[in-house]
Amino acid sequence: MSKQKNDLGKGLRALLKGIDSNDKTVSKKQKEKVIKEISASVIEIPINQIVANKDQPRKNFDSKELEELVQSIETYGLIQPITVRKIAENKFEIISGERRWRASKKAGIKTVPVYVRLADDQTLLEMALVENIQRSDLNPIEIAISYHRLLEEFDITHKDLSERIGKERSTISNYVRLLKLPMSIQNSLKNNSISMGHARAIAGIDKIEIQLSVFKEIVNKDLSVRKAEQLIRTYNSSKPSNSNTAQKGKKIDAQILKIQDELSSHLGSKVVIDRSSAGKGKFRIHFKDDDEFNLILENLGYF
Repeated sequence: MSKQKNDLGKGLRALLKGIDSNDKTVSKKQKEKVIKEISASVIEIPINQIVANKDQPRKNFDSKELEELVQSIETYGLIQPITVRKIAENKFEIISGERRWRASKKAGIKTVPVYVRLADDQTLLEMALVENIQRSDLNPIEIAISYHRLLEEFDITHKDLSERIGKERSTISNYVRLLKLPMSIQNSLKNNSISMGHARAIAGIDKIEIQLSVFKEIVNKDLSVRKAEQLIRTYNSSKPSNSNTAQKGKKIDAQILKIQDELSSHLGSKVVIDRSSAGKGKFRIHFKDDDEFNLILENLGYF
């Protein structure tokens, strides 16, 4: 594990033992200021004020994947904000999200949503983020933002964060997945038009246009979470499988669908089970990018 991860681990362990009340170097006023700012909405800044991080280890980006992201941004806008830090007046450096930034530039987007890293002092930001998570008045999107920032800004895994804050790894994964939902769905979750259960179910759908269609039906018909899950299962079972022609048009067993849903929730990505009546079959795990691929590996215990 990197020194950065070890340092953060020490900081979080100390925090959970009460450092937030004993550390005399960080005033209550400082912490309250940072916590207030962290809970604020994502801000929009001109894309020409953002520069790449020269220390970014990843130099090559798959052209096909980049073009697919460009097309998505042209249609739906940039859904997942970029994390930046301020380095000068009207100038920000990317902490995470360079691929999203490159695709947005190619799509001709003038402004992009960002999280601005608010503190250079790692301990202060670390403490504020964890304290923010523990507040009782946060909506699911605010919790997801705090988890996301701890994971990305301090380069720790879902497993590490789970151990530090005493939350199940699947819980953290489910919250972070919410940030990949279209903003209209995120906003409805924030204002309680839909519940966390609704949002989790929608997040299990891999195509944005289907997410929006299901979301609209949930709202218009005031569907319960169970009814929403049934609607999504109906959609999934009606889709033909490219890998097993024998299952095309065949109704999938309810127990298999339940297992698919549970595995999707645990792994943080869509899982499809192709199974014949004789019991032979295979699992297919979908991922959209390197972040999702690494999350799957992590949730499988690979690292």
